[in-house]
Amino acid sequence: MTSTVAMNPVDCRQLGVRYGRMVALEEVTFTVAPGQVYALLGRNGSGKTSLVRCLLGHQKPCSGHIELFEQDVWASRRSLMHRVGVVSEEPDAPPTMTTRQVLQFCAGLYPSWDAVGVEARLHRFRVPQELPFGKLSRGQKAQVSLALALGPRPSLLVLDDPTLGLDAVARREVYDELLGELAERGTTVFITTHDLAGIEGLADRVGILHQGRLLVDASLEDLKARYRKISWAPAQALRLEDLAPYGPLGFRVGSLGGEAVLQGDPAPLLAARPEVQVQDLSLEELFVTLVGADTEVAS
Repeated sequence: MTSTVAMNPVDCRQLGVRYGRMVALEEVTFTVAPGQVYALLGRNGSGKTSLVRCLLGHQKPCSGHIELFEQDVWASRRSLMHRVGVVSEEPDAPPTMTTRQVLQFCAGLYPSWDAVGVEARLHRFRVPQELPFGKLSRGQKAQVSLALALGPRPSLLVLDDPTLGLDAVARREVYDELLGELAERGTTVFITTHDLAGIEGLADRVGILHQGRLLVDASLEDLKARYRKISWAPAQALRLEDLAPYGPLGFRVGSLGGEAVLQGDPAPLLAARPEVQVQDLSLEELFVTLVGADTEVAS
């Protein structure tokens, strides 16, 4: 009996992008497995936009390559895009066309168009289909874009900061729709986002770009197991050198005590200092610790 190994929807190898002397991406390597939700995080200017452009075949990398379903995306982008749904950072459609007209236009482009599913989504989103796209709210535009992206039943869904500028209700609706899609069809998702709290309940794997390099590429479970946050009261007076064996990050002390993020298992420290408190970090706390925190004394 032979076993069949499913091809990875995304395989990025040694990707490099430069604009003149400026390096946007350098030797970025990662894969996205079938059915996985991969969240790419990074501060503004970290290289996320350049990576997404290469991923969609909009830009040829200076070095390395990206394959979608084992095909080079730059060489085969026209045929590959039939398997990819995209929600861009800025929802875009002809502003004078109604939502219904946009749907009818897109339906004619895909032989596998899921008209029933698209209608059901827009009904759940309460989007008026007879209103011109340009008169929809930002949240409604994002919801229409998601419905359109899911219409062809894509094998891969690429979301470029899809909840940017949305209110809390609209963000929740977008994520609920994604959860339903994942449960129903197991669609592979690649998402860039600044909404770390929202994506934490969805992501299987996380990549963190920092200054053009992939600083982290790990499952969310492994990433959270790798770091622990500790805190202590003023009287306990832990010093940075006391934590040196644990690779401390984001060390802060002040009048109310101190806190730090440790790499690895803090069990030996806790055995010696049982009064120290330990807790898991949220994805947002991890991100800030790794790419945005300082070690200044906090009051």
